[in-house]
Amino acid sequence: MEKVIKVEGMTCDHCVKAVKGALLEQESVNTVDVNLEDGLVGVEFDDDITLDQIKGIIEEQGYDAVK
Repeated sequence: MEKVIKVEGMTCDHCVKAVKGALLEQESVNTVDVNLEDGLVGVEFDDDITLDQIKGIIEEQGYDAVK
């Protein structure tokens, strides 16, 4: 499954690395593409993880997953 999530609060490369790293630590997450300029995170993931869980991981890093 592939989804794009609007994320607020990312301002620099450190933010990109934090979000991408946290998501890729999950076995069920296959790819992560972060667009800092647009505040979008594209995630390709298996059925073993839910979109709400992915948003929770992003929020644990200190950002707001709004959509």
